[in-house]
Amino acid sequence: MSSLSRSFGGLNAVDNLDLVIEPGPIHSIIGPNGAGKTTLFNLISGLYRPTGGNVFFENKDVTGQPAWKLAGLGLSRTFQNLQIFFNMSAVENVMVGMHLKCDTRFIPSLLRSRSVVRDDRKNRERAGELLEFVGLGGYLGAEASAMPYGALKRLEIARALAAGPKVMLLDEPAAGLNPAETAAIDDLIREIAAAGVTVVLVEHDMRLVMGVSDHIFVLERGRLLAEGNGHEIRHNPDVVAAYLGESARDR
Repeated sequence: MSSLSRSFGGLNAVDNLDLVIEPGPIHSIIGPNGAGKTTLFNLISGLYRPTGGNVFFENKDVTGQPAWKLAGLGLSRTFQNLQIFFNMSAVENVMVGMHLKCDTRFIPSLLRSRSVVRDDRKNRERAGELLEFVGLGGYLGAEASAMPYGALKRLEIARALAAGPKVMLLDEPAAGLNPAETAAIDDLIREIAAAGVTVVLVEHDMRLVMGVSDHIFVLERGRLLAEGNGHEIRHNPDVVAAYLGESARDR
């Protein structure tokens, strides 16, 4: 992204930001509350249009493209606040992530043509495989409304994976989880990256961030404050000051 900006009234949530996410490594975006992290995700994923600047995906300018087009290019995301269809089963929730690859023509769908039935069966099988992959094999027959919060966080990740992404944006995947669930999310993030998906993470759990990240970006007031590996970020005086106050520079 180049000179990316987004303002809300007089507030610059993202302010002339230049940031490059290389394919492959696990990236994390961190910063104090109000730093612009989720706004940045919303810009990258097409939920917000930038006030200025550009977003690029695989060297193509995709600025202002709607979320469904970006999903078709290979960009998936999860949300800080769960976006689950509670009137569907776990398997059906995952299948929603496959909609761009399905035959959605009206007449064949209405008549349940042979190709539609075949695709539906194949997608259900794939949804089951993804539930197994994220550790939800025990919920193959479950309704989403009956699943615990920690399982729902994984369900949303499975749905994002169902689109076959090249890049996955995870917005606070460990929020509200206990230590054991957080450790399991850590393992899952590593497995997703090992499968060839570039992971970009927004997360407040610094133990998770420092443990799983290959590269970390630090935002403050919508600007890039610092970037580097965990060791570099942990010992960066500007980052320490941003989190702990200016007095931290003298400690």
